[in-house]
Amino acid sequence: MKAMILEEITQLEKNPEPLKLVEIPRPEPGQGEILLKVLACGVCHTELDEIEGRTPPSTFPRVLGHEIVGRVEKLGSRVGNLQIGDRVGVAWFYSGCGKCEFCQRGNENLCPEFQATGRDADGGYAEFMNVPADSTYPIPGVFSDLEAAPLLCAGVVGYRALKLTGLKDDEVIGLFGFGASAHIIIQVVKYKFPHSRVYVFTRPNQLKHQNLAKKLGADWVGATGDLPPEKLHRAIDFTPAWNPVVQALRNLRPGGRLVINAIRKESRDKETVINLDYSTDLWYEKELKSTANVTRVDAAEFLSLAGEIPIKPEIQVFDLKDANRALVLLKQGKIQGAGVLKI
Repeated sequence: MKAMILEEITQLEKNPEPLKLVEIPRPEPGQGEILLKVLACGVCHTELDEIEGRTPPSTFPRVLGHEIVGRVEKLGSRVGNLQIGDRVGVAWFYSGCGKCEFCQRGNENLCPEFQATGRDADGGYAEFMNVPADSTYPIPGVFSDLEAAPLLCAGVVGYRALKLTGLKDDEVIGLFGFGASAHIIIQVVKYKFPHSRVYVFTRPNQLKHQNLAKKLGADWVGATGDLPPEKLHRAIDFTPAWNPVVQALRNLRPGGRLVINAIRKESRDKETVINLDYSTDLWYEKELKSTANVTRVDAAEFLSLAGEIPIKPEIQVFDLKDANRALVLLKQGKIQGAGVLKI
Protein backbone atom coordinates (compact mmCIF):
# COMPACT_ATOMS: atom_id res chain seq x y z
CA MET A 1 0.00 0.00 0.00
CA LYS A 2 1.03 3.63 -0.47
CA ALA A 3 1.87 5.69 2.61
CA MET A 4 3.55 8.98 3.48
CA ILE A 5 6.09 8.25 6.22
CA LEU A 6 8.12 10.41 8.60
CA GLU A 7 11.64 9.05 9.17
CA GLU A 8 13.11 11.68 11.50
CA ILE A 9 12.46 14.93 13.35
CA THR A 10 13.06 17.97 11.15
CA GLN A 11 12.07 21.62 10.72
CA LEU A 12 9.80 22.60 7.84
CA GLU A 13 11.70 25.84 7.22
CA LYS A 14 14.79 23.77 6.44
CA ASN A 15 13.06 20.72 5.00
CA PRO A 16 9.72 21.46 3.29
CA GLU A 17 9.30 17.79 2.31
CA PRO A 18 9.59 15.88 5.61
CA LEU A 19 7.33 13.00 4.49
CA LYS A 20 8.32 10.37 1.93
CA LEU A 21 5.85 8.52 -0.32
CA VAL A 22 6.64 4.80 -0.10
CA GLU A 23 5.15 1.34 -0.62
CA ILE A 24 4.81 -0.63 2.62
CA PRO A 25 3.02 -3.90 3.51
CA ARG A 26 -0.68 -3.69 4.26
CA PRO A 27 -1.21 -4.40 7.98
CA GLU A 28 -3.26 -7.30 9.36
CA PRO A 29 -5.74 -6.59 12.19
CA GLY A 30 -5.10 -8.25 15.54
CA GLN A 31 -7.48 -9.13 18.34
CA GLY A 32 -10.04 -6.38 18.86
CA GLU A 33 -8.79 -4.48 15.80
CA ILE A 34 -10.11 -3.68 12.36
CA LEU A 35 -8.33 -3.00 9.09
CA LEU A 36 -9.59 0.28 7.72
CA LYS A 37 -9.48 1.33 4.07
CA VAL A 38 -8.70 5.04 4.45
CA LEU A 39 -10.90 7.36 2.37
CA ALA A 40 -9.86 10.75 3.74
CA CYS A 41 -7.53 12.15 6.40
CA GLY A 42 -7.45 15.67 7.77
CA VAL A 43 -4.22 17.67 7.98
CA CYS A 44 -3.80 18.89 11.56
CA HIS A 45 -1.38 21.26 13.30
CA THR A 46 -0.43 18.35 15.54
CA GLU A 47 1.34 16.81 12.54
CA LEU A 48 3.63 19.86 12.58
CA ASP A 49 4.27 19.24 16.29
CA GLU A 50 5.18 15.63 15.53
CA ILE A 51 7.44 16.49 12.58
CA GLU A 52 9.25 19.26 14.45
CA GLY A 53 9.64 17.31 17.69
CA ARG A 54 7.27 19.06 20.09
CA THR A 55 5.31 15.81 20.48
CA PRO A 56 7.48 13.32 18.60
CA PRO A 57 6.43 9.86 17.40
CA SER A 58 7.39 7.01 19.70
CA THR A 59 9.22 5.16 16.89
CA PHE A 60 10.31 5.74 13.29
CA PRO A 61 9.31 5.47 10.54
CA ARG A 62 5.79 6.59 11.37
CA VAL A 63 2.65 7.16 9.31
CA LEU A 64 1.05 10.37 10.61
CA GLY A 65 -2.61 11.40 10.55
CA HIS A 66 -5.44 11.21 13.07
CA GLU A 67 -8.53 12.77 11.42
CA ILE A 68 -9.51 9.66 9.53
CA VAL A 69 -12.59 8.48 7.67
CA GLY A 70 -12.59 5.00 6.21
CA ARG A 71 -14.50 1.80 5.55
CA VAL A 72 -14.00 -1.44 7.43
CA GLU A 73 -12.00 -3.74 5.17
CA LYS A 74 -11.32 -6.66 7.53
CA LEU A 75 -12.21 -7.66 11.09
CA GLY A 76 -9.78 -9.01 13.65
CA SER A 77 -10.86 -11.58 16.22
CA ARG A 78 -13.34 -10.60 18.93
CA VAL A 79 -14.81 -7.66 17.03
CA GLY A 80 -18.58 -7.82 17.31
CA ASN A 81 -19.79 -4.26 16.95
CA LEU A 82 -18.73 -3.57 13.35
CA GLN A 83 -19.25 -5.13 9.93
CA ILE A 84 -17.20 -5.07 6.75
CA GLY A 85 -18.19 -2.00 4.73
CA ASP A 86 -19.16 0.17 7.72
CA ARG A 87 -17.98 3.79 7.43
CA VAL A 88 -16.27 4.97 10.60
CA GLY A 89 -14.01 7.71 11.89
CA VAL A 90 -10.81 7.59 13.94
CA ALA A 91 -9.63 10.41 16.20
CA TRP A 92 -6.43 11.26 18.16
CA PHE A 93 -7.26 8.73 20.91
CA TYR A 94 -5.96 5.33 19.78
CA SER A 95 -5.87 3.38 23.05
CA GLY A 96 -5.39 3.52 26.81
CA CYS A 97 -4.72 0.93 29.50
CA GLY A 98 -8.41 0.60 30.43
CA LYS A 99 -7.50 -0.06 34.08
CA CYS A 100 -6.17 3.16 35.67
CA GLU A 101 -8.26 5.65 37.66
CA PHE A 102 -8.59 7.92 34.62
CA CYS A 103 -9.80 5.18 32.26
CA GLN A 104 -12.21 3.88 34.87
CA ARG A 105 -13.94 7.25 35.22
CA GLY A 106 -14.12 8.04 31.50
CA ASN A 107 -11.04 10.28 31.34
CA GLU A 108 -8.95 7.92 29.23
CA ASN A 109 -7.44 11.02 27.64
CA LEU A 110 -5.40 11.38 30.86
CA CYS A 111 -4.26 7.73 30.95
CA PRO A 112 -0.50 7.40 31.61
CA GLU A 113 -0.40 4.76 28.84
CA PHE A 114 -2.31 6.94 26.36
CA GLN A 115 -1.52 6.03 22.76
CA ALA A 116 -2.15 8.58 19.99
CA THR A 117 -3.20 7.78 16.43
CA GLY A 118 -0.47 8.75 13.98
CA ARG A 119 2.09 9.29 16.74
CA ASP A 120 2.28 6.07 18.79
CA ALA A 121 0.58 3.96 16.12
CA ASP A 122 0.43 4.39 12.35
CA GLY A 123 -2.31 6.72 11.19
CA GLY A 124 -4.21 7.84 8.12
CA TYR A 125 -1.61 9.23 5.72
CA ALA A 126 -1.87 5.84 4.00
CA GLU A 127 -4.27 3.66 2.04
CA PHE A 128 -4.93 1.29 4.97
CA MET A 129 -4.46 1.26 8.75
CA ASN A 130 -5.22 -0.86 11.80
CA VAL A 131 -7.19 0.58 14.72
CA PRO A 132 -8.90 -0.81 17.84
CA ALA A 133 -12.58 -1.32 17.01
CA ASP A 134 -13.71 0.52 20.15
CA SER A 135 -11.73 3.61 19.07
CA THR A 136 -13.89 4.16 15.99
CA TYR A 137 -17.09 6.15 15.57
CA PRO A 138 -19.97 6.05 13.08
CA ILE A 139 -20.04 9.00 10.68
CA PRO A 140 -23.42 10.74 10.17
CA GLY A 141 -24.66 10.24 6.62
CA VAL A 142 -25.06 14.00 6.06
CA PHE A 143 -21.27 14.33 5.67
CA SER A 144 -19.10 13.31 2.74
CA ASP A 145 -15.82 11.56 3.55
CA LEU A 146 -13.86 14.77 2.97
CA GLU A 147 -16.23 16.92 5.07
CA ALA A 148 -16.18 14.44 7.95
CA ALA A 149 -12.39 14.19 8.29
CA PRO A 150 -11.71 17.50 10.12
CA LEU A 151 -14.56 16.77 12.52
CA LEU A 152 -12.47 13.93 13.99
CA CYS A 153 -9.91 16.26 15.61
CA ALA A 154 -10.42 19.92 14.81
CA GLY A 155 -14.08 19.41 15.66
CA VAL A 156 -13.84 16.96 18.56
CA VAL A 157 -11.03 18.67 20.49
CA GLY A 158 -12.63 22.06 19.87
CA TYR A 159 -15.87 20.65 21.28
CA ARG A 160 -14.03 19.44 24.39
CA ALA A 161 -12.41 22.87 24.80
CA LEU A 162 -15.83 24.51 24.47
CA LYS A 163 -17.26 22.23 27.16
CA LEU A 164 -14.35 23.07 29.45
CA THR A 165 -15.05 26.80 29.16
CA GLY A 166 -18.40 26.35 30.92
CA LEU A 167 -19.99 28.83 28.49
CA LYS A 168 -23.57 29.87 29.29
CA ASP A 169 -26.03 31.31 26.81
CA ASP A 170 -25.83 35.14 26.70
CA GLU A 171 -22.12 35.19 27.69
CA VAL A 172 -19.29 36.54 25.51
CA ILE A 173 -16.71 34.08 24.20
CA GLY A 174 -13.46 34.94 22.43
CA LEU A 175 -11.86 32.63 19.86
CA PHE A 176 -8.13 33.25 19.36
CA GLY A 177 -6.99 31.88 16.02
CA PHE A 178 -9.48 30.97 13.30
CA GLY A 179 -8.31 27.85 11.54
CA ALA A 180 -9.72 24.34 11.24
CA SER A 181 -10.95 23.98 14.82
CA ALA A 182 -12.31 27.47 15.47
CA HIS A 183 -14.28 27.64 12.21
CA ILE A 184 -16.13 24.49 13.31
CA ILE A 185 -16.66 25.53 16.92
CA ILE A 186 -18.16 28.92 16.04
CA GLN A 187 -20.93 26.93 14.35
CA VAL A 188 -21.48 24.92 17.52
CA VAL A 189 -21.63 28.08 19.65
CA LYS A 190 -24.13 29.73 17.31
CA TYR A 191 -26.34 26.63 17.49
CA LYS A 192 -26.14 25.77 21.20
CA PHE A 193 -25.78 29.30 22.60
CA PRO A 194 -27.78 31.57 20.24
CA HIS A 195 -27.74 34.53 22.63
CA SER A 196 -23.96 34.50 23.15
CA ARG A 197 -21.62 36.90 21.34
CA VAL A 198 -18.59 35.47 19.58
CA TYR A 199 -15.49 37.64 19.15
CA VAL A 200 -12.78 36.30 16.84
CA PHE A 201 -9.08 37.25 16.99
CA THR A 202 -6.73 36.34 14.11
CA ARG A 203 -3.22 37.22 13.00
CA PRO A 204 -3.00 40.79 11.66
CA ASN A 205 -4.05 41.06 7.99
CA GLN A 206 -5.40 37.51 7.90
CA LEU A 207 -8.28 38.77 5.78
CA LYS A 208 -9.49 35.43 4.42
CA HIS A 209 -9.79 34.01 7.93
CA GLN A 210 -11.51 37.17 9.15
CA ASN A 211 -13.99 37.12 6.27
CA LEU A 212 -14.76 33.46 6.97
CA ALA A 213 -15.40 34.32 10.63
CA LYS A 214 -17.84 37.05 9.59
CA LYS A 215 -19.54 34.68 7.15
CA LEU A 216 -20.03 32.15 9.96
CA GLY A 217 -21.64 34.70 12.27
CA ALA A 218 -18.87 36.27 14.36
CA ASP A 219 -20.19 39.33 16.21
CA TRP A 220 -16.82 41.07 16.04
CA VAL A 221 -13.55 40.27 14.27
CA GLY A 222 -10.13 41.77 14.96
CA ALA A 223 -6.45 40.99 15.32
CA THR A 224 -4.83 39.56 18.43
CA GLY A 225 -3.91 42.59 20.51
CA ASP A 226 -6.99 44.61 19.47
CA LEU A 227 -9.49 45.58 22.15
CA PRO A 228 -12.89 43.88 21.67
CA PRO A 229 -16.16 45.77 22.28
CA GLU A 230 -16.47 44.20 25.73
CA LYS A 231 -14.58 41.91 28.07
CA LEU A 232 -14.86 38.14 27.64
CA HIS A 233 -16.57 35.68 29.98
CA ARG A 234 -14.83 32.75 28.28
CA ALA A 235 -12.11 32.29 25.69
CA ILE A 236 -10.45 29.50 23.72
CA ASP A 237 -6.91 29.80 22.38
CA PHE A 238 -6.50 27.69 19.23
CA THR A 239 -3.02 28.95 18.31
CA PRO A 240 0.49 27.44 18.57
CA ALA A 241 1.87 30.74 19.96
CA TRP A 242 2.14 32.26 23.45
CA ASN A 243 1.05 35.85 22.80
CA PRO A 244 -2.66 35.01 22.31
CA VAL A 245 -2.69 33.39 25.78
CA VAL A 246 -1.52 36.65 27.34
CA GLN A 247 -3.94 38.71 25.26
CA ALA A 248 -6.86 36.43 26.11
CA LEU A 249 -6.17 36.61 29.85
CA ARG A 250 -5.88 40.38 29.56
CA ASN A 251 -9.34 40.55 27.95
CA LEU A 252 -11.13 38.26 30.42
CA ARG A 253 -13.68 39.59 32.87
CA PRO A 254 -13.18 38.87 36.59
CA GLY A 255 -13.85 35.16 37.13
CA GLY A 256 -13.45 34.45 33.39
CA ARG A 257 -11.89 31.28 32.03
CA LEU A 258 -9.44 30.69 29.19
CA VAL A 259 -9.03 27.18 27.74
CA ILE A 260 -5.93 26.41 25.67
CA ASN A 261 -6.77 24.08 22.80
CA ALA A 262 -3.25 22.99 21.85
CA ILE A 263 -0.95 20.08 22.61
CA ARG A 264 2.22 22.16 22.48
CA LYS A 265 3.23 25.82 22.22
CA GLU A 266 6.00 26.81 19.85
CA SER A 267 9.16 28.33 21.31
CA ARG A 268 11.44 30.49 19.20
CA ASP A 269 14.28 29.92 21.65
CA LYS A 270 14.98 27.86 24.76
CA GLU A 271 14.15 30.68 27.16
CA THR A 272 10.90 32.09 25.82
CA VAL A 273 9.77 34.96 28.04
CA ILE A 274 6.04 35.29 28.74
CA ASN A 275 5.21 38.81 29.86
CA LEU A 276 2.36 38.29 32.31
CA ASP A 277 1.40 41.07 34.69
CA TYR A 278 -0.38 39.66 37.72
CA SER A 279 -2.68 42.60 38.44
CA THR A 280 -3.70 43.06 34.80
CA ASP A 281 -3.70 39.51 33.47
CA LEU A 282 -4.36 37.05 36.32
CA TRP A 283 -5.97 38.87 39.22
CA TYR A 284 -9.70 38.73 39.99
CA GLU A 285 -9.85 34.93 39.97
CA LYS A 286 -9.30 34.44 36.28
CA GLU A 287 -8.84 30.80 35.29
CA LEU A 288 -6.43 29.16 32.85
CA LYS A 289 -7.13 25.57 31.79
CA SER A 290 -5.66 23.28 29.13
CA THR A 291 -7.17 20.48 27.09
CA ALA A 292 -5.54 17.05 26.97
CA ASN A 293 -6.59 15.08 23.93
CA VAL A 294 -10.18 13.81 23.78
CA THR A 295 -12.28 10.99 25.20
CA ARG A 296 -14.44 8.50 23.32
CA VAL A 297 -17.53 10.22 24.75
CA ASP A 298 -16.36 13.58 23.32
CA ALA A 299 -16.08 12.06 19.85
CA ALA A 300 -19.44 10.29 19.96
CA GLU A 301 -21.26 13.34 21.37
CA PHE A 302 -19.73 15.76 18.92
CA LEU A 303 -20.32 13.71 15.78
CA SER A 304 -23.98 13.31 16.72
CA LEU A 305 -24.28 17.06 17.37
CA ALA A 306 -22.40 17.92 14.16
CA GLY A 307 -24.90 15.89 12.15
CA GLU A 308 -27.82 17.55 13.95
CA ILE A 309 -26.66 21.14 13.29
CA PRO A 310 -25.31 20.22 10.62
CA ILE A 311 -21.76 21.57 10.66
CA LYS A 312 -20.46 22.74 7.29
CA PRO A 313 -16.66 22.49 7.30
CA GLU A 314 -14.66 24.64 4.88
CA ILE A 315 -12.10 22.29 3.33
CA GLN A 316 -9.13 22.44 0.98
CA VAL A 317 -8.47 19.08 -0.66
CA PHE A 318 -5.05 17.58 -1.46
CA ASP A 319 -3.90 14.24 -2.90
CA LEU A 320 -1.97 11.95 -0.56
CA LYS A 321 1.24 12.62 -2.51
CA ASP A 322 0.80 16.35 -1.84
CA ALA A 323 0.74 16.01 1.96
CA ASN A 324 4.02 17.95 2.30
CA ARG A 325 2.58 20.92 0.42
CA ALA A 326 -0.50 20.88 2.64
CA LEU A 327 1.68 20.89 5.76
CA VAL A 328 3.75 23.83 4.53
CA LEU A 329 0.61 25.84 3.75
CA LEU A 330 -0.75 24.96 7.20
CA LYS A 331 2.48 26.16 8.81
CA GLN A 332 2.20 29.43 6.87
CA GLY A 333 -1.43 29.94 7.92
CA LYS A 334 -2.58 29.82 4.30
CA ILE A 335 -5.23 27.10 4.55
CA GLN A 336 -8.72 28.50 4.95
CA GLY A 337 -10.77 26.14 7.09
CA ALA A 338 -9.25 22.64 7.11
CA GLY A 339 -6.87 20.78 4.83
CA VAL A 340 -7.92 17.22 3.91
CA LEU A 341 -6.07 14.46 2.08
CA LYS A 342 -8.13 12.45 -0.40
CA ILE A 343 -6.78 8.93 -0.24
